Amino acid sequence: MDTQRNLEQHGLVNLGQVFWNLSTAHLYEEVVRRMEGHISHLGPLVVRTGHHTGRSPNDKFIVREPTSEKDIWWGPVNRSLEPEQFDMLFNHLRSFLQGRDLFVQDCYAGADPKWRLPIRVVTQYAWHNLFARNMFLRILDKRELAAHKPEFTIIDAPMFHAMPDVVGTHSEAFIVVHFERRLILIGGTSYAGEIKKSVFTILNWMLPRQKVLPMHCSANVGTKGDTAIFFGLSGTGKTTLSADPERQLIGDDEHGWGEDGVFNFEGGCYAKAIRLDPEAEPEIYACTRRFGTILENVAVDYETRRVDLDDDSLTENTRAAYPITHIEDAIGDGRGGHPQNIIMLTADAFGVLPPVARLTPEQAMYHFISGYTAKMAGTEKGLGAEPKAVFSACFGAPFMPLPPTEYAALLGEKIRGHDVKCWLINTGWTGGPYGVGKRISIAHTRAIVKATLSGELNRVSTVKDEIFGLETPEHCPGVPDAVLRPAETWSDKKAFEKQARKLAQDFHQNFKEYAANAPKGVADAGPTAG
Repeated sequence: MDTQRNLEQHGLVNLGQVFWNLSTAHLYEEVVRRMEGHISHLGPLVVRTGHHTGRSPNDKFIVREPTSEKDIWWGPVNRSLEPEQFDMLFNHLRSFLQGRDLFVQDCYAGADPKWRLPIRVVTQYAWHNLFARNMFLRILDKRELAAHKPEFTIIDAPMFHAMPDVVGTHSEAFIVVHFERRLILIGGTSYAGEIKKSVFTILNWMLPRQKVLPMHCSANVGTKGDTAIFFGLSGTGKTTLSADPERQLIGDDEHGWGEDGVFNFEGGCYAKAIRLDPEAEPEIYACTRRFGTILENVAVDYETRRVDLDDDSLTENTRAAYPITHIEDAIGDGRGGHPQNIIMLTADAFGVLPPVARLTPEQAMYHFISGYTAKMAGTEKGLGAEPKAVFSACFGAPFMPLPPTEYAALLGEKIRGHDVKCWLINTGWTGGPYGVGKRISIAHTRAIVKATLSGELNRVSTVKDEIFGLETPEHCPGVPDAVLRPAETWSDKKAFEKQARKLAQDFHQNFKEYAANAPKGVADAGPTAG
């Protein structure tokens, strides 16, 4: 047997049948045969993830070992697991997998050949293997595939449950990264997003030392070759706003910024599917009606096999995972030049941040480190019906093994080195906080993004916000002037000022953790009041 087709090298022995690099159609057959999901009208695969309908951040660990220990940003985000505990967990998992069938996908993470990472994804479920096939970069050349040597391996077994009292995990679910052994173990959760975010964690560890900035962002390219990147947490609009029919998509969620420009880490998209509008989001909506797409926790009529994207009975965090080739205007090689514009997206639940503001490099680093948004119900396990205002460093703290200030310093170098224009765009609420006001119109947000990327907003005069210190454009084509000034959308101006100052104070309180190590001038670039 080819040594590369032997899972014994990963410590897995006495297995059942091992399926290597099956095609999409073949994986469909296995999913149906094993009753893991259903084929819906027009071909998407509908699956369920059980009670884990989002990520489980409290169940993620990094093994504390000599090669990485001194560099890790230890704390509530990066919890530690001792090597002995990892060994016990792995031994239990290996025993569980004996006699069971497994699926393997060999692929790459990173579209730029200089920085791409060979990975191997070993899964218990056929549909998780299709997820990996959709999300990462496929190897189409058979000789190259046969010679594949993974630098990192992910072993994913949703039906295996850890014993927390024995192995030191938080619960029966776990996501454990071992940098020295180049191994990731996932179990106790069927939420496939844990696979892609584990690979993102790896790249966030490896690339900064090569002066490549890993980014939780979407990216696209205009007709003139201008690249734009969109930072933002889940639910802020990264996927929706980057899937623009007038621009070509590089990718919707994870990218690197290297010496030659921006490149996609992935080969697919993982879009929120709840209440997709065929008119406002036609590209993504179309993907929910295509063969090869996986629809997670989307409601389906089991008689007609037609899906209902408006049904949130299982979760608000319904997802569509599809290969990027499903997007007609996606860039084939997943690469673009250095960005001309950086947009930082936030969904402000309090309704006090302006829909758009121009940022200095220092302000861009400040808001990058802060990573403010409102996480909506369902994007993470444990959130209630109400949204929660949070600060997630680098717009993706759960995936950042290094201190956020290190990523911010690298971002600042690249912004200045390439004279990038930076913007803060609020896709959240206007006219009052959540429950009182309303969500900013997506038509207005699209008009703002268009004016930003075309350069129109560079020529517009601005007004400085007294509380947040942000330069807000006075006019934007397609957007009423009053909408650009959030205080004017509130009926109670005193309530607005009180809420704005409270949020400003929250910014100050959050940034205390980073102020001492932040690049020069960044700590002073936040709100001016509060």
